[in-house]
Amino acid sequence: MKDSPPFRAEHIGSLLRPARLRNAFRAASRGEMTAQEFRAIQDQAIRDVVALQRAAGLKLTGDGEFRRASYWGHWVDAIDGLASAPACFTFHDESGEEQAFIAADCVGPLRARAPISTEEYRFLADVSDATVKITMPSPSTLHFWRLGETIAGSGYKSDEDYFADLCAIYAREIADLHDLGCRYVQFDEVPLIMLANPNIRQRVRDLGDDPERLSALYIQAMNDAAGNRPGGMTAGMHICRGNFKGRWLTEGGYDDMAERVFGEVDVDVFFLEYDTERAGGFEPLRHVPDAKRVVLGLVSTKTAELETADELKRRIEEAARYVPLERLSISPQCGFASTVAGNPLSEAEETAKLELLVKVAQDVWGTA
Repeated sequence: MKDSPPFRAEHIGSLLRPARLRNAFRAASRGEMTAQEFRAIQDQAIRDVVALQRAAGLKLTGDGEFRRASYWGHWVDAIDGLASAPACFTFHDESGEEQAFIAADCVGPLRARAPISTEEYRFLADVSDATVKITMPSPSTLHFWRLGETIAGSGYKSDEDYFADLCAIYAREIADLHDLGCRYVQFDEVPLIMLANPNIRQRVRDLGDDPERLSALYIQAMNDAAGNRPGGMTAGMHICRGNFKGRWLTEGGYDDMAERVFGEVDVDVFFLEYDTERAGGFEPLRHVPDAKRVVLGLVSTKTAELETADELKRRIEEAARYVPLERLSISPQCGFASTVAGNPLSEAEETAKLELLVKVAQDVWGTA
């Protein structure tokens, strides 16, 4: 029986916002709803989504990121010195259609001025009887999308100076969460897998930066943020290829980054996307150290099509050639709604996918 994280059946964090909550976000942004009214709708939606997770058989709970407009925006909102500006990259889909987006921009010295995730944790721990997982963007998320432009108007003399202040905020946030009782955190990381794509490495060079320097910078930033976490706290890193309304930022396997990232990043578990052929094979898992676990993201949140239990079991067997079965778990490849709009599937289809994960975990390991 496995009763500590990572569990055999996991989810990545964000869940589809119900229609009432999506409407409330719009009304609140237009000033048509008071903060108290908005909060009440969020509170009830979180109670409901906790019940959904428990009914599905999951042993962890999150709040679906229902208090966030996006998976990273609440950090910008809570930290003086951060703002938003257009990114240097775009999302795309199979047709090649591109989607621009905004990203974090540093406009001055960083100082946390409001709670970031602690209030989310307080409420969730109060309404859930299961292990609570808190998700947060990786430090690189607050830098990569604008590269050198991120700190151009900030007063910071170097990326290293910027990350020193930023990672101190991360370390304080993790310590504060631990003090409240949180024992499970997950960092959502996209830039490192993007830097494993030769086309994106060339794009980075064209924009005047060095992909190898950035990879080293981002690994060090992760370790500065999470490496000194209190004892008893499980930290995971979700390596994501981008997820916005079913679109993505990059494709390609883990081959060019596996040995360095799996070996050097100081986390306990890697959540890895393996929902399509774009993710490559399982061979890079041979670089995962014996002390670390792997959660296989075998179920897609980008499409409503429901995977089959037999297919998931076959793929687990394939992965177990490189990482022993006892160190594996399963999950969706990403969250279902990195922003309020969510991905192109229904709440019923989301629930079916979560229930499938639990069923397969019980069949393979005897427990979810």
